[in-house]
Amino acid sequence: MKKFLRRFKLNILIYLVKILTDNEEIIQIIDKLFESGKTKDFSCLKEIHLNDTKFSSFSDLPPYDLKDFQTTIELEELKFVSISDYDYQIKNPKISVFGDTAVVAMEINQKGMLVDTKAYTGEHISMKGRATFVLVKQPTWKIVHIHLSKINS
Repeated sequence: MKKFLRRFKLNILIYLVKILTDNEEIIQIIDKLFESGKTKDFSCLKEIHLNDTKFSSFSDLPPYDLKDFQTTIELEELKFVSISDYDYQIKNPKISVFGDTAVVAMEINQKGMLVDTKAYTGEHISMKGRATFVLVKQPTWKIVHIHLSKINS
């Protein structure tokens, strides 16, 4: 019986470590997306999104239609290039892992200077929003769906 309990405790510990590791990897993937807005290094975007016809996204900025992988990458780059001094804060992330699928719901605050390079003007922006991400593990975690929405204040 002691041997069984010891093995049972060890299996639970291994399971908990795996959950923590998955959660850490998942939040790092989402962090990479928003960090690319700060660094303007977009090389990771194609690595963290699943390049597949199953990929989809809704944005908090126009156009609001459902987008595919390539359009999402292009619009993320355009958004982040257009905002200087970009910063963000992820708040209250809830990560739910279901085997090789994960759902992340969170609040996100974004701010920066929206730059109009033709008119040489800028406008401070601050957006509060909500985000839902769906990720799949193939073999590493990849974003397969994004839904961003603004909270009107």
